[in-house]
Amino acid sequence: MLTDTQCRTAKPKEKPYKLTDGKGLYLEIKPNGVKAWRYRFELREADTKKESVYAIGEYAIAAKGETQEEAQARRNGRRFTLAEARDERTKARALVMQGTNPAHHRQFERIKRGQENATTFEAVAKEWLALKDWEDVTKTRRLDMLTRVVFPKIGSLPVKNITPAHVLDVLTTSAKKNGLTVAAEAKRSMSGIFELAVSTLRADSDPVYPVRKALPTNKTQHKRPLTTDEIGQLLRDIEKHGGRHETISAFRLMWLTLCRPNEAVEAQWTEFDLDAATWRIPAERMKKRKEHTVPLPTQAVEILQALHGITGRYVHLFPHRDERTRPMVAASFRQMLKVQGWSGKYSPHATRTTGSTRLNEMGFSADWIERQLAHTEPNAVRRTYNHAEHLADRAKMMQQWADMLDTWKKGEHKVTPIKKQLHSE
Repeated sequence: MLTDTQCRTAKPKEKPYKLTDGKGLYLEIKPNGVKAWRYRFELREADTKKESVYAIGEYAIAAKGETQEEAQARRNGRRFTLAEARDERTKARALVMQGTNPAHHRQFERIKRGQENATTFEAVAKEWLALKDWEDVTKTRRLDMLTRVVFPKIGSLPVKNITPAHVLDVLTTSAKKNGLTVAAEAKRSMSGIFELAVSTLRADSDPVYPVRKALPTNKTQHKRPLTTDEIGQLLRDIEKHGGRHETISAFRLMWLTLCRPNEAVEAQWTEFDLDAATWRIPAERMKKRKEHTVPLPTQAVEILQALHGITGRYVHLFPHRDERTRPMVAASFRQMLKVQGWSGKYSPHATRTTGSTRLNEMGFSADWIERQLAHTEPNAVRRTYNHAEHLADRAKMMQQWADMLDTWKKGEHKVTPIKKQLHSE
């Protein structure tokens, strides 16, 4: 058997020569001074045995004080000490006994590692987003969240190598920096991405699951309906807000029509017929991918007529402050609410919950309310036969809703019973 001294002091000659260690392992000293570890083995192919040589790597002397990380990096570069070369020989012999050529196995592992490294979390995340049947704006918002919150931490890592510890770091950092709502969205998104990775055999498990309860529950009830007193106070506070006129107008349009926040901020002038007091939102901008007609109360028409003189030359009613060819973002609402002290008590999505609750209290038909909110009829039979838009009825309902908003904003609380009046017409 070889000693380390023999390996270290071996000098090159005019021709290559070998120093044998045993069990197929030898050190080849080349004329150029390179010392290479080789393993000679026999592998049965069909009815014959074929002799082959497996190139383990070069001889190396471990540096004094070498750390485990440094030693691993050296081995990754295929530079081995005598003891390490013997370990590699043991691994190669085990493969040979199983009928596997060590050289072929190493090539396969190299390809496999390359594929795993190419399958990063960010790559799978973008694939996951592309598969979602979401509006483009929703995908853009989700990608923006991932880019800000998740990708800086784990985006470049192979999806298979991400551990629960990585996920927990993302969640705790996000909760501290962005709040529990964003952290919860990051958790849901990561879990969906890992579900795709597992189902396509690019990951073995979902590392989100073990830490899914690590964060406290977000107890803020953003979608609870506001009381009439709260509605009035909110509208008064927004009216006093010294921010952009477009932001306030978009917010008022959302309340006057009970549309979704993104439907309001991304509205385009071509969608409106102010003479007919209607707003036709195209299918591609609707959550259910179906065109939706919205009746406009007088208050909404007046707001838009005044706004046209300001933004009528643009595509969007509410263009982005910095890039006028793009619409403003719904996050502008949240910023305005934060300034007015409404964060944690109300979010823009609660507008629709509030409208539905109050309109039902006021006695309007549930069919009219659900159609105004562009909700899909859950009953398949009713959905098949009930194609009515109830547009005229909804126009009357939304005009009374707008009038009530004015009343509540003034601090008045009178609600006129309307159920019999409207149902008799």
